[in-house]
Amino acid sequence: MLAYVHAGRRGAAPAARSAPVVRHLGFAEYAETYSAMRRFTAERTAATPDELWVLQHPPVYTAGIAGRPEHFPRTSPIALVRADRGGQITYHGPGQAIVYTLVDLERRGLTVRAMVALIEDAVIGLLAERGVAAGRTPGAPGVYVAGAKIAALGLRVRRGGCYHGVALNVDMDLAPFSDIDPCGYPGLKVTQTSALGVRDGVEALGGALARRIADLLESR
Repeated sequence: MLAYVHAGRRGAAPAARSAPVVRHLGFAEYAETYSAMRRFTAERTAATPDELWVLQHPPVYTAGIAGRPEHFPRTSPIALVRADRGGQITYHGPGQAIVYTLVDLERRGLTVRAMVALIEDAVIGLLAERGVAAGRTPGAPGVYVAGAKIAALGLRVRRGGCYHGVALNVDMDLAPFSDIDPCGYPGLKVTQTSALGVRDGVEALGGALARRIADLLESR
């Protein structure tokens, strides 16, 4: 599921880069978080530090602006929310570690594709540290283990800054994925870290993933 939509940015003087602020938000409703990300991006200035939001969502399907109804749930009590990110449909729920990346790409000299690659690298490195060999699939952004998707990516870029981010499956009910075509791919398999022998919980992995993303941003 990709991943980004691009819009312009009002002119602003450059500011010195600083380390991203990591915020742990616990459980948060998707609609409220979505509104907060949009507001943050609309109101940020050239001096606003980047932020990484670590959280979980109650059960919800989200579809990007390219989302097509044929990929949507057939029958499900779970709400579906349209969002302004790129890509198709995915599922969020308890036990999934989400890191939203509110990053000034212009200030950091990053293209959108470079930001997508940076997030993927962070997930791949996180899993490698825990003995899981993960990688990319050409033409299908995200991170995969033996052909099964373990992390989905989606970004929106406005005014030079991105928001939305990455969702890593940790220890969740995967059944809702079977009611959709995940990321627009019929029959796409999904997996999670708990099924691969990783003992770390969702809070630990979410925090570790945010730190990896922050470190990669700072190393550029």
